[in-house]
Amino acid sequence: MKLPVNFEERMKRMLGDEYDEFITAYSQENHHALRMNRLKKKNQDDNDENIGKFKVRKLKWCSDGYYYDNDTAPGKDPYHEAGVYYIQEPSAMAVVENLEVGKNEKILDLCAAPGGKTTQIASAMQGSGFLVANEIIPSRAKILSENIERMGVRNCLVTNETPDRLADIFGGYFDRILVDAPCSGEGMFRKNPLAVDEWSEENVRMCAARQDDVIDAAAAMLAPGGRLVYSTCTFAPEEDEGTITRFLERHSDFHLCPAISVEGFDCGNKAFYDGAPEEIDKTVRIWPHHVAGEGHYLAVVEREGNLENNTVRISANGTAAAANRNDTALYREFEMENLKIKLPDSRIFRFGEQLCLIPEDMCGINKLKVLRVGLHLGTLKKKRFEPSHALAIALSPEDVCRNVDLKSDSAEVKAFLNGQTLNITAEKGWVLISVDGYSLGWGKSDGRIIKNHYPKGLRKF
Repeated sequence: MKLPVNFEERMKRMLGDEYDEFITAYSQENHHALRMNRLKKKNQDDNDENIGKFKVRKLKWCSDGYYYDNDTAPGKDPYHEAGVYYIQEPSAMAVVENLEVGKNEKILDLCAAPGGKTTQIASAMQGSGFLVANEIIPSRAKILSENIERMGVRNCLVTNETPDRLADIFGGYFDRILVDAPCSGEGMFRKNPLAVDEWSEENVRMCAARQDDVIDAAAAMLAPGGRLVYSTCTFAPEEDEGTITRFLERHSDFHLCPAISVEGFDCGNKAFYDGAPEEIDKTVRIWPHHVAGEGHYLAVVEREGNLENNTVRISANGTAAAANRNDTALYREFEMENLKIKLPDSRIFRFGEQLCLIPEDMCGINKLKVLRVGLHLGTLKKKRFEPSHALAIALSPEDVCRNVDLKSDSAEVKAFLNGQTLNITAEKGWVLISVDGYSLGWGKSDGRIIKNHYPKGLRKF
């Protein structure tokens, strides 16, 4: 791999005697990993050595993370389509661990696409609280929304806004905020060689200036006593130690907290950036020649104050109003005929012709560009309600009246994921199709066959 000369010279200064070892890492294969989704029921035969038919090895910095062999393809397995796991770069999993997610919290992932860290947060939240996932680029926001759906997340609002616009609405609102900042991407050179061609010292400076703006907007949205985690996938001190140093100079009501460190992680380095405080060693830098992962940097800061004194927080948009009974009548008919659970009236929300299950006390959305509102339940059509794929993925077989469970290595599961009709006898009505106990999508039985309702845009087997 041909690296930029100026990048190499800076890395020699930063690494000294370790530079050759660092460069050697670029000639080695990058490492592959996946993260189990706690929102899905874990099968008893899954363990720290196997997930389904895949051999795995545990990550030491993420309780749900596992390496898998490079010659396997979990992205082509039915478990992937069922949201059982998320394929994620190993080092990236360390970031959300530092957020220390609790239950019933208000959490923001400010730069969220494609959704790895968002779905890791949602997995830790276990369906409680209110999660906002934002992405400023519309095409990437769409991918974010799709990944949130695949992982069965119920409590997330997906927005397509600028950080400043969100700050106008959510001043002092969130308990925890993640800023996985857009950066020069130096830590991904091995995984994504195209990033090498886009690198320049000018781009590093531009990214650093943008990071200052983004993290300032995030600070404005954090409640007193709240926690903010900042991360990049670059080695550039101007974007790492530099961004945190400048942030602390601008915000005297914030202080650094020790980031979680494991064997192989390095501390932030005061010598890398003029003016960095002594406590910059509380931050963490991940080098690809020290661990089986790519390059990352992360820092944890907290705002002075006490979260327990700020339990009631309302956004500038107020609180979302529930749908009325006329709007939910067709859904209730579907629910009575097909589900064993009953959703609370106060959390069903009408969004155009769509019905959604929203988190308790979710903000109003009238001033926001929104792609997804909580869990999409389905569409109101003339005299009927049609359930969504998102609802199927979020349910478990125990939640429905009719379920057909398929084996992951069966011809039937491949046929279903390819949109084919299933020649399986089932009671008439909507049928939840699952794979080894994990929900996969809807079918509709006429008593003889099951018509396929797996979305056309997802069919690929």
